[in-house]
Amino acid sequence: MGIHLPIEHLLATYGYLALFLLVAAESTGIPLPGETMLIAAGVLAGTSHALDIRWVIAIASAAAIVGDNLGYWVGRTGGQRLLARYGRYLRLDEKRLALGRWLFARYGGRIVFFGRFVSILRTWAAFLAGSNAMRWETFLLYNALGGISWASIYGLLSYFLGARISELEGPMRLVSALLLVAVAIRKGESRLMATMERSEATSPGDRAR
Repeated sequence: MGIHLPIEHLLATYGYLALFLLVAAESTGIPLPGETMLIAAGVLAGTSHALDIRWVIAIASAAAIVGDNLGYWVGRTGGQRLLARYGRYLRLDEKRLALGRWLFARYGGRIVFFGRFVSILRTWAAFLAGSNAMRWETFLLYNALGGISWASIYGLLSYFLGARISELEGPMRLVSALLLVAVAIRKGESRLMATMERSEATSPGDRAR
C-alpha cells in the first residue's frame, strides 16, 4: 500500500475544486499551501493526466484573482486593526511585515505582480495593497496579470517536470517537484530580506520621515 500525501488526497478526491479553494484561500491571506496545490496539480496532469493542464492553469488563475480581491477588500476595510490584533497568530513577525511595507511603498503595482511569485508576499500583497489604499483599478490590473502569469509558469513547469519524473514511485514524484520549487522560493525570499535590510541601513533619513 502506498503512502499518500494530503495534497494528493485532496486532488484525488475533490479535483479542481480543491485547487480553486486552496489557491483562493492563500491569496486572501490564509496561510494555506495554495502554491503547493498548483504544483501538485501540474505534476498530476503531467504524470497521470487525471487533470487537464489547461483547466489547472485557468482555475488557478481565477482563484488567485478572486482570492487577491478578497484580501484587498479586507485590507482596505480594516487591515491595520487586523494586523495589530491577529498578526502574531499568522506568523507575521515584524521583520516580514517590514519587508512587505518596504517593497509595497517603493514599487506599488509591481509588487502586486511580482509578489505572486514570492511565498510571503503572495499571501499578503493584496492585503497590503488594500491597507495602503491602492486604487482598486490599478490593483486589479497588476493582480490579474500576476495571477495569470504565476498560474501559467508554475503550472507548465510542474506539468513538464511531472512528465520527466513520471518513472519515480508514487508520492516521490510529487515530493521531488515540491522540493525543487521550495529551494527556489527560499532563495528568492532571502535575497529580498537582504536587499531591504541594506536599504534601511543606508537610508536612516527615510525612516525618520
